[in-house]
Amino acid sequence: MFNYAGHHGSGRCFFMPTWTLHTEFRFDSAHLIEGYDGKCARLHGHTYRVRMSARSHTLNPSKYLPTPDMVCDFRELKWPAKDSEKGGLDHAFLNDILSVATTAERIAEHIHQETVKRLPAGIELTVTVWETPDSWVEYTDADL
Repeated sequence: MFNYAGHHGSGRCFFMPTWTLHTEFRFDSAHLIEGYDGKCARLHGHTYRVRMSARSHTLNPSKYLPTPDMVCDFRELKWPAKDSEKGGLDHAFLNDILSVATTAERIAEHIHQETVKRLPAGIELTVTVWETPDSWVEYTDADL
């Protein structure tokens, strides 16, 4: 017999419902990695592919839906795909946005940090950034 987490009765197994929301999108940006010994030190660009995974044990309201019926709104996850002049990363020069080296690791960290600010509390977020079709990084602040 299964019940949602809460009061533990004898002979019952308790669990927390879990929802994981996934979305993917792309944006085009330019950057260079200062101090890098190689061609990445020169100005170049990528079509970055991003996957966001938002995991929650509760459903929440959003700025667009007042009832608690979603993990979070897809719009809040897709902000990096907006034009850089509208607060996103599309067609940005990433060195002007990040205060650290613009490696894929730091870009994923930046996207994660900025996205968490837009989400309800208690959501575990994982951000995956592909710099090329066969090279990617995954970032989360959850304990491994």
